[in-house]
Amino acid sequence: MGKQDGMTYAPKGKPNKVVKEGEFLFAAIALDHGHIYGMCHGLIEAGATLASVFDPDQDKLADFIEAFPNVHVASSEQEILEDSSIQLIAAAAIPSHRASLGVRSMEAGKDYFTDKTPFTTLEQLELARATVERTGRKYMVYYSERLHVESAVYAGELIQQGAIGQVLQLTGFGPHRLNAHNRPNWFFQKEKYGGILCDIGSHQIEQFLFYAGCKEAKILHSKVANYNNPEHPELEDYGDATLVGDNGATQFFKVDWHTPDGLSTWGDGRTFITGTKGTIEIRKYVDVAREESGDHLYLVNENGEQHFSLKGKVGYPFFGELILDCLNRTEHAMTQEHAFKAAELCLLAQQKAEWIVPKERVL
Repeated sequence: MGKQDGMTYAPKGKPNKVVKEGEFLFAAIALDHGHIYGMCHGLIEAGATLASVFDPDQDKLADFIEAFPNVHVASSEQEILEDSSIQLIAAAAIPSHRASLGVRSMEAGKDYFTDKTPFTTLEQLELARATVERTGRKYMVYYSERLHVESAVYAGELIQQGAIGQVLQLTGFGPHRLNAHNRPNWFFQKEKYGGILCDIGSHQIEQFLFYAGCKEAKILHSKVANYNNPEHPELEDYGDATLVGDNGATQFFKVDWHTPDGLSTWGDGRTFITGTKGTIEIRKYVDVAREESGDHLYLVNENGEQHFSLKGKVGYPFFGELILDCLNRTEHAMTQEHAFKAAELCLLAQQKAEWIVPKERVL
């Protein structure tokens, strides 16, 4: 698990198997983003069997095989798509390629599990919607900042239990470390990564819909900028947005590529949740200047102030639920409409974003 670089962040949790060995087979295709490791670990810990992998890049394959030494290396994508024993395709392709791979997977009779962001255009989203409708397959998304963070999972449980009453407002901070020298070329090409609100902003919008219980939301305002990376003119290194949900809950979030070098992890991700009866703060990856460990949650309600240190205590139920959803054709892990609505809203936020031109400042 890479603590310094979000692109290699791949949490490992406690095994909680919901199926027996060989009962649910999946394959990995497209290893363009390091999140594929977290996706595979989560599925394997829930009992899935990683049967095959394919990527045309031999270096990426070699690294993957080192992490998963028993996997079969397929000769082509088509070999995997034609393998009737494979039930799910897990993929972390270049963002602009994710939809087309998903369509090919679903048309081959597979469910599809992609890294965020799942789309870079609204046209891709509509194509995926139509393919889901036509094939009956799933197009699931790895919104890891909620699904693969124990403090974020526990926050959802507390909200469901009524610990803070009705959720009124979310404020989210999603800073990331750039590590530009380690990034592939596509990372700096807007057509391929989609824009900062489309990309890492998707985590924030998904959390809003989930925690606030919204089926729909409107983008009230959004903006993006390149403040400090003139050598990469298509990179947006800052973005923020304000939303209002169909139930009246609101959100403000900001995302950026400005994590200081001195921070012990790749980003000080935090979520603040205000309810009618209390508040929750999630400190996901670090408790700055106090503890380098993550997964801290602070709850304040009528019972007083509480701090929960949750590392290794909650687990990641999404992966087992996803496996069972694929087997039983249910929607307990995440509904298809929720996955698509979060993607749609991040695309709209990106589309509507005002471009901020920074003025030269004397420091």
